[in-house]
Amino acid sequence: MSYFNKNAELKRGYNAYIDAAADDMGTQMDVGLLLLEPGDTYVIDEAEKETAVLLFEGDVTYEWAGRTVEAHRPDCFHYEAFCLLAPRRTRIVLTAHGHSELYIQQTVNGTDYAPVMYAPEDVQVQHAGASGELMGCMRREIKTFFDYDNAPFSNMVLGEVLNFPGKWSSYPPHHHPQPEVYFYRFDYPDGFGAGFANGEIFRTGHNGCAVINHGFHSQAAAPGYAMCYAWGIRHLDGDPWLKTRIDDPEHAWLWKPDANEHIFQG
Repeated sequence: MSYFNKNAELKRGYNAYIDAAADDMGTQMDVGLLLLEPGDTYVIDEAEKETAVLLFEGDVTYEWAGRTVEAHRPDCFHYEAFCLLAPRRTRIVLTAHGHSELYIQQTVNGTDYAPVMYAPEDVQVQHAGASGELMGCMRREIKTFFDYDNAPFSNMVLGEVLNFPGKWSSYPPHHHPQPEVYFYRFDYPDGFGAGFANGEIFRTGHNGCAVINHGFHSQAAAPGYAMCYAWGIRHLDGDPWLKTRIDDPEHAWLWKPDANEHIFQG
């Protein structure tokens, strides 16, 4: 497990967090945060890599392959996302009309396909833990933009999780063979939480990025602070992530409907 928080280093333009060619972390993906100010234009034109561009917040015009989409998202806590998925050799032009922050995820993919814009109405939302399981402690919203089900042509998966204040997510602890990247956002810059992965505990913060390449993992947000994190997965060759989830056997009992009944006994 590796964790990065580059707030002190962030600059206008592209800020690289993971460079798959230079960083030996098993992700097989490039990950970065793009910061744009009004009037800024940024061009992506990758010869070998497919690209996902997720708007965390701001006002941005996306242009690609003769198409234009005006994307507006004040924040990732109250508004659903715009996320463009495009194959190699697609020229993407991003123009900001206000301060904007975008998550960019890329990986090598030799398959050519039609670019797809996942708009707010396309976001798949699972209201997990909403039935009161574990006294509501793992209530969260799991959002998926694309995965193997709706984008089998891609080598990646991308979504967001809205982690409510004081709650847990990626819970009960689980793992999967495919590497995963989390990119954290908090509703307040000083917000924080805790991540558990590969037998380690790490403090999460705004614009932090975690790489989980093996082991059971889960996380929590501190009371009072909402956490929204992008979760990205790179399919393994011959072993795509098919909503794969292997629960930690020590904590598998937590799935029982009456898991917390003993607290109210006696």
